[in-house]
Amino acid sequence: MNTSEKYIDVWAQFLTIIENIVDAQKFNTWFKPIRPISLDGSTLTVEVPSDFFREYIEGEYLDLIKSALKRVIGADAQLLYQNRPVQAKGAMVYKGDAEKTPVNKPVNVPVYKAGTQPGPFVYPGLQKLNINPRLKPIYSFDNLIEGECNKMGVTAGRSICTAPGKTPFNPLFIFGGPGLGKTHLAQAIGISINKKYPDLVVLYVTGNEFKTQYMDAVNVRNKLTDFMMFYQRIDVLIVDDIQDLLGQGSQTAFFNIFNHLHQNGKQLIFTSDRAPVDLQNFEERLLSRFKWGLSVELTRPDYNTRLSMLQSRCLREGVVVPEEVLTYLAGRIRTNFRELEGALISLIAHATLAHMPITLELAENITGKLIGEEQVDITMDKVQKTICDYFNITRDTLLSKSRKRQIVQARQIAMYLSRNLITNCSLSTIGAEMGGKDHATVLHACTTVTDLIKTDKTFRQYVNDIQAMLVPAGR
Repeated sequence: MNTSEKYIDVWAQFLTIIENIVDAQKFNTWFKPIRPISLDGSTLTVEVPSDFFREYIEGEYLDLIKSALKRVIGADAQLLYQNRPVQAKGAMVYKGDAEKTPVNKPVNVPVYKAGTQPGPFVYPGLQKLNINPRLKPIYSFDNLIEGECNKMGVTAGRSICTAPGKTPFNPLFIFGGPGLGKTHLAQAIGISINKKYPDLVVLYVTGNEFKTQYMDAVNVRNKLTDFMMFYQRIDVLIVDDIQDLLGQGSQTAFFNIFNHLHQNGKQLIFTSDRAPVDLQNFEERLLSRFKWGLSVELTRPDYNTRLSMLQSRCLREGVVVPEEVLTYLAGRIRTNFRELEGALISLIAHATLAHMPITLELAENITGKLIGEEQVDITMDKVQKTICDYFNITRDTLLSKSRKRQIVQARQIAMYLSRNLITNCSLSTIGAEMGGKDHATVLHACTTVTDLIKTDKTFRQYVNDIQAMLVPAGR
C-alpha cells in the first residue's frame, strides 16, 4: 500500500476493533461519520462534524479509543481532531417546496365503544387511522441555516435521525427566544426521520393543541381512553411551545404518555421559549423528565449566519439582491431569523409592486419602518466605551500596544463585536478605529474570539455580558 494512504488502512483496522466492542447503533452514530485525514508517524488526524461531536465521543469513549489506537499504531499513538469545514458544504439547495408532504403509514389505534366497560386486560376494538404528521416540507434540514447559534442543536438532531429513541438525546429539549428556529429544527428532525424510517409514526403538535385535545377528551365518555391510546401509538412525538401545556389534568395525561413512550424507546422532542428550569406552573416530576436527555439553547445568529440566511432566501425566491443591501440588513437586524426574513420579504414586495430596483436607500426606509427608529445603530465609540467600562480600563489602554492578556482580549472582543454588531463596518474601518490595525489583524482577532467562545466558558461570559449591554434583550 502507498505510504500516503496508510492512514486509510490504519483507520479501517481501528474501526474493526471498535465495531466488535461498541453497540452497532452507537458505532454507526459516533464512529462511522469520522473521516481519517492523515498519518504522521504515530499521530493520526481525523475529521469530525463538530466540536460537540468530538466532546461527546471523548467523554464516552476516550479510554476505548486510546486502547484501540495503541493496538493499531503503537504505544506512542496520538489522535488529533479537526472540524469539518463549513465551506466544504455544497451550495444551499431549497428542496422543501418541491418535496411531497410527509405522511405516516396507516396504524391501528385501540378505540373503546361508548357504553362498554372493558376490563384492564381486555383489548378494545381497533380503528385504522391515517395520522397526519403535520410536518411542513419547507422546514427540512436542506433549508436550515447552520451557524454557531444552533450548531449543537443541529448536530444532536442529525444524530437522532440516525437512531430515533436510541441516542442519549431523548428527550431533546430545544429552547430559546422567538424567531430563532426552534420549530424549524424540530420539524426538520421529524421530516428526516419520516424519510429514513417510513414505518415510524411521527406527530407534530403544539402544547396548546395537546391541552385543548385533552380538555375535549375529558368531556366525552371513553374519549380520554381513546386520547391516551392514540398518543401511545406515536413513535416520534414533537411538542412545540411546551410552555403552553398548563393545567394539572393535561400535565398528568402528558406525564403518563411521556413515560409510556420513553420506556418503549420512542423519541420525544420539545421546544420552549425558556429553559426547563425556568418553566412556571409545571409539575416537578414533569420538569425532571425534561432534563433526562439533552437541553440545547438556540441563541441569536451572528452576522455571518444572518448574511447566509439572507443569501439563501434570495436563492429560494429567485431574486437578485445587491450584496450591499444584504450586508446592511444582516447588520441592522440582529434579533432573530424571523424579523430578518420578514424585512427581506417586505423589501422584495415593495420593490416588485412599485417596479423599483432594490437599493440600499429602499432597504433603509423599509427597515426603519419595520423595526422602529429606537434601535439606534451601534457605533465604534459605544463598543469601545462599553468594553472599557466592563473591564475597568481606559480607552487609551484599550487602543494601546499593550500585550497584557486582559487588554489583548478586550481589544479582540471590541473588534469582534464591531464586526458583528455595526452596520456596514469593514475590517479596514474597524482596524483604523482600533489604533491603526490592519484588516488582517482584525480578521485574526475575530477568529480568535470565535474559537475562545467555544472553548473558554469565562471568556464566553465576557462576550455575552458585553453584547447584552450593547443590545438589550428587548431590542
